[in-house]
Amino acid sequence: MKVGIYKEVQIDASHRLLHYKGKCANLHGHRWKVEVWVEGEPDATTNILIDYNVIKEIIGKYDHQIILNREDPMVPCIEKFQHVITTPGDPTSELLALVIRIDLNEYCKSHSIEAVISKIKVWESPNSYAELKSPDTCAEILDEDR
Repeated sequence: MKVGIYKEVQIDASHRLLHYKGKCANLHGHRWKVEVWVEGEPDATTNILIDYNVIKEIIGKYDHQIILNREDPMVPCIEKFQHVITTPGDPTSELLALVIRIDLNEYCKSHSIEAVISKIKVWESPNSYAELKSPDTCAEILDEDR
């Protein structure tokens, strides 16, 4: 039986866009909302596709963190005081959707879960989000680059 599940997680995190001209070039924070749709075959014993709490934990690693482009010159400065999560490019809502999908896919693969992240939305504000549908080759390229 193929099923689909949905999970919403909210996190607070800061970022800045290194290659952007405007306010978002400054370090600032958001209350991010991440919505995830997963499809696949539930486990024959538990009837669970993937535990909702696992999705929350995977996304939760970004909660109360600073997220920066790994090439950002602020990274070594801030790392003197706290951990920085780095991304292979500016941490836009578009890129975060891709990176979070990769994290979820890695978990599924390592735990032999037959699932596909069919859609993910990353809300940067109550009226702005990026939506990533169905797997694409960009995820594989970024996965190799991490």
